[in-house]
Amino acid sequence: MSDKFKAIVINNQNDKFSRDLKEISKSDLKDGNVFVKIDYSSLNYKDALILNDGGKIVRKFPFVPGIDFSGKVVESEDSKFKKDDDIILTGFRVGESYFGGFAQYAKVDSNFLIKTPKELDNHKAMMMGTAGFTALQCAFAVKAREELLLGEKVKDVLVTGATGGVGSIAVMILSKMGYDVHAVTGKKDKNEYLKDLGAKNIIDRKEFDGESKLLEKGTWDGVVDTVGGASLTKILAQTKPNGIVASCGNAGGIKINTTVMPFIIRGVKLWGIDSSGASIKRREFLWNEASKLIDFAKIQSFTKELSFTELLDTYPKLLKGEYFGRAIVNPNK
Repeated sequence: MSDKFKAIVINNQNDKFSRDLKEISKSDLKDGNVFVKIDYSSLNYKDALILNDGGKIVRKFPFVPGIDFSGKVVESEDSKFKKDDDIILTGFRVGESYFGGFAQYAKVDSNFLIKTPKELDNHKAMMMGTAGFTALQCAFAVKAREELLLGEKVKDVLVTGATGGVGSIAVMILSKMGYDVHAVTGKKDKNEYLKDLGAKNIIDRKEFDGESKLLEKGTWDGVVDTVGGASLTKILAQTKPNGIVASCGNAGGIKINTTVMPFIIRGVKLWGIDSSGASIKRREFLWNEASKLIDFAKIQSFTKELSFTELLDTYPKLLKGEYFGRAIVNPNK
């Protein structure tokens, strides 16, 4: 390889924030013990925040963002990974504290990596990306109701923010698991899209506006909540006894104004999903389940492949809610 390669570099000098496509060198990569040629990354909401102004997340500059990627090992100081191994990385503060995936090469800690399962490839891995991995975590949290509570079956599952990256893939997975999926969205033009993914019922997000009673009619065995904020209060009040609410997002706000009643009267479980810090063992399990639960042809239908230049044009649309579907980043495009 040439010593120079392309990367998106953000900087913040004298309170002037910048993002540019630049050439950097291998010597600029200071972290880790595995050197990787990146095949694909993806554009997530957190990436868009970081590209916009650092998102109060990145503290050191100049910096290469990108919170996930897939690729091939070029060099490894860890015997677990050999040259040409296909790998996946999501989370572990890569793209936040450590140089990330918006580059043609990366150097990372081997403890952050898993090998790409044989049933997948690096393109499919980033069609899912952090969003798909988070959706898998949420779906298995809901499914855990059946194992944790010794046979109490899951039937009706609510998914909020259902047209987003996490929500869309969660609808698909939960439907494949055999559940009746009720998809919440404010985008009426996406009803057929959600039904095609497997949603049985479409609910207008306005149904979750307004004040909530301490407890409402128990409706949901499980919930995947990608939104957070005020609507989560009503959702908790509507969850059936022993239901599980998997919480993974805060687009609707970081505060909830709830009571202990859903938890102590109905035994509702609020299960926080931290996709960045999940254990390697859990990651390997979930990525190996992906091929059984995800229709990649459908994901492909709402996925756009971006060059670095197109990435810089696209991220503002994601922040404004004007971008629909998945976006994977091809550093070699």
